[in-house]
Amino acid sequence: MQRTYLALAGLTLAGASLPMVQPRLAIAAGLFQTTEVDANRFAVLARPVGDSDWTLLVLEQLATRPACWQARPDGLVDPTLNRFDYTGICNRYLDSNGHSLRVADQDLGTTYRLQVQQVGSRLELQAVSPSQAAVLVVGRAEVPRRDRDGFVSLTLEPGWDLKRRTYEQRSLSHLYFASPAPLEQLIARAGGAQTSRRPPGRAELPGMAATLPLLDQRDDSMGSDRSGRAIALQVIPYTEANGGGL
Repeated sequence: MQRTYLALAGLTLAGASLPMVQPRLAIAAGLFQTTEVDANRFAVLARPVGDSDWTLLVLEQLATRPACWQARPDGLVDPTLNRFDYTGICNRYLDSNGHSLRVADQDLGTTYRLQVQQVGSRLELQAVSPSQAAVLVVGRAEVPRRDRDGFVSLTLEPGWDLKRRTYEQRSLSHLYFASPAPLEQLIARAGGAQTSRRPPGRAELPGMAATLPLLDQRDDSMGSDRSGRAIALQVIPYTEANGGGL
């Protein structure tokens, strides 16, 4: 049975006899843990949307074959999982239900959201917050060319890694873009970075899966990872109006 973060946080507080007025982020920080993943089994991709926008997609290879994605000669990536029933073979992580930011062992999914922004001929995977002017650049890529059927592979910046969320030593179907550095240090590093913010009116709605016309629209974000190795919890999405909450 699925449980919300709020219900789980309440149970955690009750067991520890902590006051309910404890800050929400402190509750979230202690609720989940992380485990390492094999980065070679994942592809962090930017999918073209419309004439100029991009959205983030992460693919995971569960079984050896068939391949869930394949590099093209032109430098783009072909999401080949669209051509077969990928149940038990591939996982995909579409939006804030499937991936979020974690910094110095703190979940920041309620205060930061991930977006892909084009800056000239380069793409940036950015973590942005309505309460913070600094943009954290998590990954980058050069755009070989724009093709509606070709995705761009993003390379994570030094110090950033993919990790899997765990709860009581159980793996969940949620990934973190994680850094061990304190948030204040990351913000200080980003202070002089020349990055571009997406216009407010064009931001992807948090918590809603991007429509993928190329991919079979099966809801993986709230289910297990098809191989039985991941357990899903219901996610309360990022809320830009007030910085989110549990």
